[in-house]
Amino acid sequence: MVGPARPLFVLFGSSIVQLSYSNGGWGAVLSDIYARKADIILRGYYGWNSRRAAKILDLVFPKDAPVQPSLIIVYFGGNDSMGPHSSGLGPHVPLSEYIQNMRKIATHLKIAYAALPSFFVFATLCTNTGNEFQSLSDKTRIIFLSCPPVNEAKLAENTSTYFSELVRTNELCRMYSEACIELCKEMDVKVVDLWTAIQRRENWMNACFTDGVHLSEEGSKVVVEEILEVLKQAEWEPSLHWKSMLTEFSEESPYDLVASDGKTTINPSEWTYHRKIQWD
Repeated sequence: MVGPARPLFVLFGSSIVQLSYSNGGWGAVLSDIYARKADIILRGYYGWNSRRAAKILDLVFPKDAPVQPSLIIVYFGGNDSMGPHSSGLGPHVPLSEYIQNMRKIATHLKIAYAALPSFFVFATLCTNTGNEFQSLSDKTRIIFLSCPPVNEAKLAENTSTYFSELVRTNELCRMYSEACIELCKEMDVKVVDLWTAIQRRENWMNACFTDGVHLSEEGSKVVVEEILEVLKQAEWEPSLHWKSMLTEFSEESPYDLVASDGKTTINPSEWTYHRKIQWD
């Protein structure tokens, strides 16, 4: 660990997260936007589903850690929504179990009893003891990303004989996306509707994917836009939107670049001109 300490953001999910630093990915873009403001940590696992994620929550997010994240962005659903394999193997998770797994993840990261149905709170309290349902921190915020769409034709072109038959359809993605959004409404968790947001882009099927399912630079732009909008609109104290956060070591210095008058310096700590997109 290096200092000074900054707010900690964690990206947690499957390959959409693991690959978020590739191909102009959304994780890399967020790291640029939050440079000198927050440290962004990647916890992405290629091929994972919500069932596997729910089993390792204490390892990735221990509740006794001395420093807890300020923001956790969670994505699972693309692998869960794949059609079941006849062998019983593979990443498919039935929709009802997916909802329960995502509920468990949200509950572990930040439970809010007031936002939960009374029957769920009662059952939870009756079957758990100790600090199992203590949230990570009162200041930990979470955003879920729903399942994005897929380009079915492109997926079919890229199917490898190395794998058994893979079943990914837009209809299955829609079902899991809507289930995630509904759960987030129920639990008062911020959510990005990726299934809808990506399809608003012109020529989204070709522009937003590298292989029909994983995001291209254009697809990642959608993710960044949607996350920043949530952060901008959220009534969180303190705000986690980048424009509201302090920039580390932003004070004036005689060591800064000298201005044209030859007498003063120019503070570059807030410069963003290098970005192709001037994010809001």
